[in-house]
Amino acid sequence: MTTPSAADSPQRQPPVQMDATASGQGHVYQAAGDQTINHHYPPRPEPGQIVEGDIPQCPPSFQLRPQLRQRLADLLGEPEQDGQGSAGGGAVVICALAGTPGVGKTLLAASYAWACQAARWPVIAWIAAESTDQIVTGLAALAERLGERRPDDDAATAAARARSWLAATTRPALLVFDNATDVAVVRRWCPATGATRALITTRNRAFLRSYQPLEVGVFTPDQAQAFLHRRTGLDDPGGAAGVATELGHLPLALAQAAGVIARLRLDYPGYLDLLRAFPVGDYLRAHDGDAYLAGTAQAIMLSITQAEASLPSAPHLLAMLSVLSPAGIPVTVLSAGSKASSHPVHLRETLAALADTCLISFSEDGATILMHRLVQRVLRERAAHHGHLSAALAQAIGLLQAFNATLPYGAGSWAARTEVETLIDQTNTVYHWALAGGDLPTELLALRGWCGRYLYDLADLTRAIPLFEATLADWERVLGADHPDTLASRNNLAGIYRAAGDLGRAIPLFEAALADHERVLGADHPDTLTSRSNLAGTYRAAGTLGRAIPLLEATLAGRERVLGADHPSTLTSRNDLAHAYQAAGDLGRAIPLYESTLADRERVLGGDHPDTLTSRSNLAYAYRAAGNLDRAIPLFEATLADCERVLDADHPSTLAARHNLAGAYDTAGDLGRAIPLYEATLAERERVLGGDHPDTLTSRSNLAGAYQAAGDLDRAIPLYESTLADCERVLGADHPDTLTSRNNLAHAYHAAGDLRRAIPLYESTLADCERVLGASHPYTLTSRNNLAGAYESAGDSGRAIPLYEATLADCERVLGADHPTTRTVRRNLEAATAATHRGVGGRRRVFPRRGKYPSS
Repeated sequence: MTTPSAADSPQRQPPVQMDATASGQGHVYQAAGDQTINHHYPPRPEPGQIVEGDIPQCPPSFQLRPQLRQRLADLLGEPEQDGQGSAGGGAVVICALAGTPGVGKTLLAASYAWACQAARWPVIAWIAAESTDQIVTGLAALAERLGERRPDDDAATAAARARSWLAATTRPALLVFDNATDVAVVRRWCPATGATRALITTRNRAFLRSYQPLEVGVFTPDQAQAFLHRRTGLDDPGGAAGVATELGHLPLALAQAAGVIARLRLDYPGYLDLLRAFPVGDYLRAHDGDAYLAGTAQAIMLSITQAEASLPSAPHLLAMLSVLSPAGIPVTVLSAGSKASSHPVHLRETLAALADTCLISFSEDGATILMHRLVQRVLRERAAHHGHLSAALAQAIGLLQAFNATLPYGAGSWAARTEVETLIDQTNTVYHWALAGGDLPTELLALRGWCGRYLYDLADLTRAIPLFEATLADWERVLGADHPDTLASRNNLAGIYRAAGDLGRAIPLFEAALADHERVLGADHPDTLTSRSNLAGTYRAAGTLGRAIPLLEATLAGRERVLGADHPSTLTSRNDLAHAYQAAGDLGRAIPLYESTLADRERVLGGDHPDTLTSRSNLAYAYRAAGNLDRAIPLFEATLADCERVLDADHPSTLAARHNLAGAYDTAGDLGRAIPLYEATLAERERVLGGDHPDTLTSRSNLAGAYQAAGDLDRAIPLYESTLADCERVLGADHPDTLTSRNNLAHAYHAAGDLRRAIPLYESTLADCERVLGASHPYTLTSRNNLAGAYESAGDSGRAIPLYEATLADCERVLGADHPTTRTVRRNLEAATAATHRGVGGRRRVFPRRGKYPSS
């Protein structure tokens, strides 16, 4: 797999390219944040109290709305009454707050959250709910705070744990879904039972039909006048009434008015004169459809122009904030962009001043900047009216490029899941507005490529695949089908398909990508060599070794000529070719090539480089395949220790090393160490990669094989059966791993004496192997050997012996006389010929149960 694209951030060098044998696995999540000095209301959480999410701070002169607040307390319960007490179970209490933008839905919900915090409720969680990703990310963060998130749960798994905790707790807890848009999505992630109260703020009135409704309208005249009086200090009820009427009693507009009045020291008539004279038409187009409420646009624009006139850096900052995520922008992101242009203290001062104008606010912990969606809309529409929206998007893209430059990639991204999720959320928002405007800058597409690359590295394939698909379509539309960045994107999408085990889509796309690279860039261009390597590796994964090996040999020769013998890509080609030789059963060529590649990687990259760890593991695996366990097991053990030390105990490559060590113990007959290690690795892969990831399926199949070796067919057979069903569903009926799984199940039936099911399954599997892999493929030879053993067990020596003889001849021709498979078949033939009736089932585990290769 190549880098996201050639049009990358100028502040950052692209990562080392990844070829087809690479596979990254893992998951990411959660929003970044840091601390800044701001007041808190209520005070910081008590010890043991969890307050998660970006709850807005209490704004200046907050106007409590007693009637709405009481109705909310009637629906959900009064926080002060619950305190440290317990609550019963039953159905969870859910209330939906609905209303037009700017009426104060979020602040009403926040006021209830502040009261819960003051009453020392154990858990208060504020979840941005505009998209599924935001909900999952927020709940995953809550799971971590609750201590429910396991070290490498993906976000969806962690979010489900948080939901289960909220559904089971008997202590009062508050869950707020802010700015929810989809009833079905919220229903999926909201606990259905327990003592938790759930509060939803939304513009979608469908929520009012699904949950207990509370409509939020504008201020009453008395509330509006009281708010203006508290915020401005002016004792002029008539003047306040005039301003409130002019602004339609909308809380957001009144907050803007009060801020301007206080800053400019105006009276109410003076503000009205300024407001009515403000040429809003010079800034915003008139709206025929979704019009602003009375005076709203004028009030917001007046606040914006006043802030920009007094704060030199405000125009630049406001423009960026208007196109970034409405769920909040972490200060760490803004700080990354400000380092080159201004001192961080200056950024903080500007943010504090903008908060005084009510154009932005802080989260309670001060780590996140919040801008009301209506303020964002006014800023974007002003920019579009003046033709400046592209410039605002470019500023935001530059900010995200700077933030991206702070993130590690490859193996290092495993420790940066929080920051990666922040980058994805912000990039998605900028992309949305750029797409709506019909202009997709290549720098933005490059950022999207980086987001996909991070997800690929961390094995979040569920999100990576649609992201790469959309990005390829964008590159084709923006730059054309033959642009180098488009070619790279096409290659990346094929690599994602391959990582997911979808060879039916990966191979044609890799073939097309290679043809395009050769036509556009030439046969010796480095990107062409990468494309060739990727296709060859995918042929190998599909078992098409007759096409894979010559292509890998040609790619290695090309890289040695073009890049040099010590280039990392050349070393990758050498490793890939050794892998293909091993898959073909040619250990005589595979092992020396693995050994020399490992030595070269240690010399060029260092002993702790992830590629060096991969080489070490691959060499150990080849020793194991050759039956040389005295060298394989110590090397597997050392590699696992290195992976745990360098990468992380639960990094996907570490899981691969652990799985491979279990396989070596299994081959050595040490099931006392193999089975617990298989079980632990399977549990970790299910948690880290998900139940349907190809590596998880391999772990499940190999654990079943270990149970079978231990004589525990009651656990082995059901596990084989479920694994085969999963392989057929996820990978397809003809995938090599599916053929392996089918033959393994037949072998378990054979071992259980159930020849009625074993023989037909062996026969159909052999036919599939011959059709898909070819008559001489090592898997086909093993399958033929196993079928002969089943015939022998059934007493049908007339079919068993000729099949053994043909298989032995093929093994000697293809694998060599001393290959372990050849020796096994020879013993089986001798036993059958001597009428000893020693079936293969007791000595042979069908297909070699392959530990997946870690990343290379």
